[in-house]
Amino acid sequence: MIKRLLREPLLHFLLLGAVLFAAHGFLSRSSAGGPGSIVVTQVQIESMARLFARARQRPPSDSELEELVRGHVREEVFYREGLALGLDRDDPVIRRRVAQKLEFVIEAPEAVEPDDVQLQAYLDSHRDLFAVEPRYSFRHIYLDPRRHQATLAIEAERMLGELNDPGSSIDAAGLGDPTTLPLDFDGASAGDIKNSLGNQFAKALARIAPGPWSGPVLSGYGLHLVQVRQRSEPRTPALVDVREAVKREWQLTRRAEAIEKSYQNLLQRYTVTIEPSRLARSGDSGSKRQP
Repeated sequence: MIKRLLREPLLHFLLLGAVLFAAHGFLSRSSAGGPGSIVVTQVQIESMARLFARARQRPPSDSELEELVRGHVREEVFYREGLALGLDRDDPVIRRRVAQKLEFVIEAPEAVEPDDVQLQAYLDSHRDLFAVEPRYSFRHIYLDPRRHQATLAIEAERMLGELNDPGSSIDAAGLGDPTTLPLDFDGASAGDIKNSLGNQFAKALARIAPGPWSGPVLSGYGLHLVQVRQRSEPRTPALVDVREAVKREWQLTRRAEAIEKSYQNLLQRYTVTIEPSRLARSGDSGSKRQP
């Protein structure tokens, strides 16, 4: 009887199915990293305590530390179950976060300390990035368009002539219209002037030679008569003056290059197909783009 059963093909099929089912369950548990086992290490506990102390300015009590550990276990359980349900798929926030962490892993080994030769070469090739802005010391007379209307240009020319007349004793402080703007700028950078009076005024100021009164110069407020007392030209600083800034930019550039190089290498493993978008114009439907 037993021998007859052992020769039955149906029994062999059932036994093979049971073995495969058990093997699948074991492999699934192994590949999932042992979902039934959660180990909270001493390193993790110490990290929780440090984060707590940094936020609260004191170490956690025993009960607070226990609560931190319970919270960690709760999060781990939900995290693993979420992964098992595939909740991480097609989530743009999770995709972005994982990509950012991979970029961090790629750039982490790049802790090279540059020497002065490398930094000087970087400074020489990025002069605009580190250039010292020109600075201006000047005073101005403000003319409000709402007060003068049609006579604004005539009034400006008349004042300009009186101010530059060698025999004139006119006091510039008594001219012009009231304004909340400072009338004297001492060593103001081009950026500060742009923020205060606008880009058009800053560009015009760069063309005015020190000495006589000039104008009228247009700003976002109205017209100005301007006398430049002193100005410094833009220059590239010496490495010793901006070494830390150059080093920081050099390292950022190296990290970006390392990430891009790794991405291009990883990209070779994939075949990328970009389907035409229904939102694209018909003339662009056949274009190819490099990822």
